[in-house]
Amino acid sequence: MANIQFIDGINETIIPEIKLTRSKDGSTGTATFRFNEPDILKSEMQEKGDITGMYLKDEEGSMVTKDVNAKFINGKPQAIESIYIIKSPKDWDRFMRFMERYANDHNLSFTKAK
Repeated sequence: MANIQFIDGINETIIPEIKLTRSKDGSTGTATFRFNEPDILKSEMQEKGDITGMYLKDEEGSMVTKDVNAKFINGKPQAIESIYIIKSPKDWDRFMRFMERYANDHNLSFTKAK
């Protein structure tokens, strides 16, 4: 099962909007995740621990980014944005395997930009 976590061991149930960019030669890219009103921002989660990163976990292991930011509206956290940097063709392949598992586990589909 593929999951996203902000605190180790606690799966985020809100499905993010994910935008991918890829370099012209296809070797590097970025994945921008946006979670609107994620579980991790609910008041009862404060006692679970601090957000230390975004963890993409599946049967192959874990990929981590520390680039995690909260978005506030009227002083209240509303969203989390996180950027995962893909640094090589090998990393790209690994990321896409995770995304395929995550999509299958959560009944998601891919829409290519126009």
